[in-house]
Amino acid sequence: MAIAVIDGAAGVGKTTLAAHWAHRTADLYPDGQLYVDLRGFDPSGRTVTAAHALRSFLSALGVPDSQVPGSEDAAAALYRSALTGRRVSILLDNAYDSAHVRPLLPATATCTVVVTSRNRLTGLVALDGALPITLGPLPHAAAHIVFATRVGDGRAEAEPAATATIVGLCAGLPLALGVAAARAATNPHTPLQALAAELSAARLDALTGDDLRSDTRAVFSWSYQALTVAAARLFRLLGLHPGTPISVAAAASLAAVSVTEAGAALAELVRGNLLSRRGADRYVMHDLLRWYAAELVRDTEPDDAREAATRRLLHHYLHTAHAAACPAEPPLQAPPGVVAGDPGDDASAWFAAEHAALLCAVDIAVADGQDAITWQLAEKLGDYLDRRGHWNDLASIQEAALTAARRLREPLREAGTHRHLARAHLRLGHYGQARTHLSAALELAQRHGDRHAEGRTWLSLALLSEREGRLDVARDQARHALGICVEMEDRPGQARALNAVGWYQALLGEYADALAHCGRSVTLAAEVDDPICQASAWHSLGYSHHRLGDHHQALTCYHQALGRFRQAGDDHLAGLILTDLGDAHSCLGDTVAAERAWREALTLLDNVRHQDAEKVRARLVRRRTP
Repeated sequence: MAIAVIDGAAGVGKTTLAAHWAHRTADLYPDGQLYVDLRGFDPSGRTVTAAHALRSFLSALGVPDSQVPGSEDAAAALYRSALTGRRVSILLDNAYDSAHVRPLLPATATCTVVVTSRNRLTGLVALDGALPITLGPLPHAAAHIVFATRVGDGRAEAEPAATATIVGLCAGLPLALGVAAARAATNPHTPLQALAAELSAARLDALTGDDLRSDTRAVFSWSYQALTVAAARLFRLLGLHPGTPISVAAAASLAAVSVTEAGAALAELVRGNLLSRRGADRYVMHDLLRWYAAELVRDTEPDDAREAATRRLLHHYLHTAHAAACPAEPPLQAPPGVVAGDPGDDASAWFAAEHAALLCAVDIAVADGQDAITWQLAEKLGDYLDRRGHWNDLASIQEAALTAARRLREPLREAGTHRHLARAHLRLGHYGQARTHLSAALELAQRHGDRHAEGRTWLSLALLSEREGRLDVARDQARHALGICVEMEDRPGQARALNAVGWYQALLGEYADALAHCGRSVTLAAEVDDPICQASAWHSLGYSHHRLGDHHQALTCYHQALGRFRQAGDDHLAGLILTDLGDAHSCLGDTVAAERAWREALTLLDNVRHQDAEKVRARLVRRRTP
C-alpha cells in the first residue's frame, strides 16, 4: 500500500492537487476510487468520524448496511477485507490528524491512499511509511501567471506594477488569487492600480493575527466589501449553514428573502468566486470562506437575528421534507420568511440530493434545543432512509428524536419513535434491540390508552417474529393487531393488518386463507387510498398463487405490486418483487423474461445494498451454468 500525505496551509490547493492526481490516474485503478471529506477543520466542528466514513466506503464497495458492524474496529476489519485484491485509489480529504485516518487505511498493496491535511501528519510518516508532501504557496512567477490568465485581455501586462502588488498580497494562495481575479474580472473598467490600492488598505485592516487565515482574510474582506448589501448579508448568513450544498430555496429561507432575490445574491457570490455552483440548483463554499463568513455573522449579526435565521433554515428543510414525504397531505404552515422548496415529482431524488443537509439539520436542531423540529424532521426522513437502505442513519436520527420526544413529554411521540428505531434495528439484524424498542412502544401505548398505536406496534412485533422464524407467532400477533383495528374502526390499519395476516398464512402454507385476507386487503387499501398497502397485498397474492402453481395469475399480481412500488420510488421492495417475478417466469419456462427480471432486480438491490442481491446473483449464475 502506498500512502501520500499532502499538508499545507488552508487555501493552498491541497484538495485540487489530490483530485487532479486521482483524475489523471483513474485508469490505473479499475476497481474504483473512494473519496471522503473528513471535514477535520470544519468551522462548525462537525467532523466526519472514521466510523461514518467506513460505513460510506463499505456501502460504495457493495457491502449491505445490515452487514456493517457497529464497532469501528470491526467495520475497519471488514473494510480491509473488502479491499483485498482490488485496485482502488482512496482520497482522504481534510484530515485532522493521523488517528483520524488510520482506521481508513487498507491492508493491501494494490491500493493507493492520498491524505490531505493542514497539519503535518508525522504519525503516518513514521509509523505507516507515508510519503510526506508539503505544499507551499505558489512562487511569485506562477502566481502571476494564474492571476493574469484569469483576468484576461492583457490587463496584467498593461499594469505590471499593480499586478505585482495584487499577486504579492495574495501570498501565493490559489484560493486568494481566484477571489482577487474574480473581483478584477467583474470590474473590467476599473484599473488594476485602483484595485491594488483597495486590497492594500484591506490587508492593513485584516492582518490582526498570524493564524492560517490572516492572508486570505484580507482578500476575502476586500471582495466582501465590494458586494451589494443583499449579497453581503447572504454571505454572512451562509456562515450558519452546515457546509453541505445549499439550494436557492434554502438560501432564501436563511435570509428571509424571495427565491428571485436569493438567486441574484447567489449569482453575485459565484461571480466573486466566494461560492461555487454545484449542479443546477446547489451551491457550495470553501471551508476557509465559511470560516470568514462565520466570523462575520458572529461579529455583525445580533444573537436574535442568528437564531431566527437558523430557525428559518430548519423550517425550510422540515416543510420541504414534509412536501416530499407526504405529497397527499396539505402543506405545513410556513413561518414568515420561510420558503418551502419544491421537491418535484421525484421525492426520492430530492431526498438523495439533500441527504447530507437533512442529517446536518437534525444535528443543528438537536444542538439548538429545537426538540419539536428534531422529532418532526426524523419522522419525515424515516421512510426515505428505510427505502434507500440508510439504516444506520435511520437509527441515528431516531435516537435523537427519542431524546427530543422525552424532553417534550410526548409519550405517544415517544412510542412512535420506538417503533421507528425498531424498524431500523430490524433492517440491521439487531433483533434484541428491536424487541427492546417495541416492548417500550407497546407499554407506552397501553399505559396511555392509544389503541391505534398499540395496533401498529403489534404489527411491528409480528414482523420481528417473522424475522426470528416464529411464523405462527407472527400470524397470531397480526391477528391481534387486526382485532384492534376493527375495534377502533381504523380502516387503513385494517388494510395493513389484513395483508399481514394473509402474508404469514402464505408463509405457513395456508394459501386459501391467505388469498381471502389479502384480497380483502387490496380492496380496502384501494378504498382508503394506500398504494403501498395495495402493492404489498398484491405481492402477497402473487406469492400465494405462485406457491399454488398458478404462475400466470402470480405474474398478474406481481405486476400490480411492481407498478405501485416503482411509483412510490421504493427500489428495495421493487427489487424483491422483480426477484419473485423472475421466479414465476422461470417456472413457466420463459428464461429470457426471468433473466431480464432478475437483472433488473439485481441492479435495484445492489443500489440499496440489500443482502438479497447475492441470492439474485446466484440465480443468474445458475441459469448460465450448463
